[in-house]
Amino acid sequence: MDITLDKKDDQLSAILTVNLTEADYAPTVESKLKEYSKKAQIKGFRPGKVPVTLVRKMYGKGILVEEINGLLSKSVDDYIKENNLKILGEPIPVPTDVDFDTQKDYSFQFELGLLPDFELPADQAVTVDRHKVDLDENTLKETYEQLERQFGESIEPETAEATDYISGKLQKAGEEGDGRVVLLPLNKVKNGVDKFVGVKVGDSVTFDLKDAFDGDATAISSFSGMSKEEADTVEGEYTLSIEKIQRSTPAEFNQDLFDKVFGKDIVTSKEDFDEKVRSTVQENYDREADNLVNRQIIDKMLESTTIEVPKEFFKKWLVRANQGKLTPEQVEEHYEDYEKELKWSMIRNKVVEANDLKVSNEEIVDRTMQKILGQFNMEMTPELEESVRGFADNFLRQENGKNYVNEYEAILAEKVLENLRGKVVVNDNAITAEDFRNQNAG
Repeated sequence: MDITLDKKDDQLSAILTVNLTEADYAPTVESKLKEYSKKAQIKGFRPGKVPVTLVRKMYGKGILVEEINGLLSKSVDDYIKENNLKILGEPIPVPTDVDFDTQKDYSFQFELGLLPDFELPADQAVTVDRHKVDLDENTLKETYEQLERQFGESIEPETAEATDYISGKLQKAGEEGDGRVVLLPLNKVKNGVDKFVGVKVGDSVTFDLKDAFDGDATAISSFSGMSKEEADTVEGEYTLSIEKIQRSTPAEFNQDLFDKVFGKDIVTSKEDFDEKVRSTVQENYDREADNLVNRQIIDKMLESTTIEVPKEFFKKWLVRANQGKLTPEQVEEHYEDYEKELKWSMIRNKVVEANDLKVSNEEIVDRTMQKILGQFNMEMTPELEESVRGFADNFLRQENGKNYVNEYEAILAEKVLENLRGKVVVNDNAITAEDFRNQNAG
């Protein structure tokens, strides 16, 4: 057997050639033929007495192909490992005409995509901004209104009144299509609310969107799902097709509500409830601010790290690896996103390797237990621990271990970002919760 690697000029792709002689495969093929002859059950011959020549005639070609494929797979894998080649995806076989009936020696070629070495940016060379969100009274007021509505009694009246909520689909008047699904709190409409009073499910209302909210781009964006930029320039009439009308009696702020929101007896007074609401809302904003920082880190690391990838090989491998799901045209259309994802995985792997980052089984189980508790709005107690751990273990075993792998990858990704956050400059910028929402709308 002879294996050679021919790198192309860009050093990012190569052809791996494997030359096989009869001596490489013949002994194993002959051994397998003899085994077959002992086990084969063919009419006219006693068990174990089938001539090897007959077995060769009937099964020889299949055994030969199977042996050569196995030999190729092992030899290519061994060569890549022994020569410490960092490859993209898997080797792609080069089509070739092979005659297994007459040839004794064979030559097979494989395309390889080679991943280059690269350097990460120096510590403190990358700068990101973090929003330090301060809660404003308007945000807290909206939170309480939402809680009153969510936990209050709700009915679906036949006709709408000025304080109801209308769900439906919004689109530019005269345009075709399904439109955007929206929820309109009628108490937020500044002008022309009378157009909506008395409407029924199935009705359509055409109105001036900008005028309805008195030109408030924030309110228009919040209602319509448009970006802040779109809402700033919106003009003309829109049509809302009514699909649902909701009316709610606000919930009372009592122990029953406290228990529904935070769990039984977690808070037992209005003062504690107010503090818990404020801290929970603050935590949510802090989490979202951190998520934005993480996205910035990823983007800035990609911008600041020079990595050349074997583009043409990558495109070909994407189509092959997703056979039937991705066409060459689709790969071409979204190639920039695929390349970013590849480069980020290379950066992430380098951070893991350089810092010896690991994820323990206990971390995976603990994370899963916390997610389960969160779903049921509970806090851990000694009495609950055994049963919650049982639920977690069961969840992690499901999907043939896929859930376990997903949790492992999620924790590892967090550790990579946490590591990088210690190596970039983070500038804190104070901002109100309302401005934070508006800035990130759309």
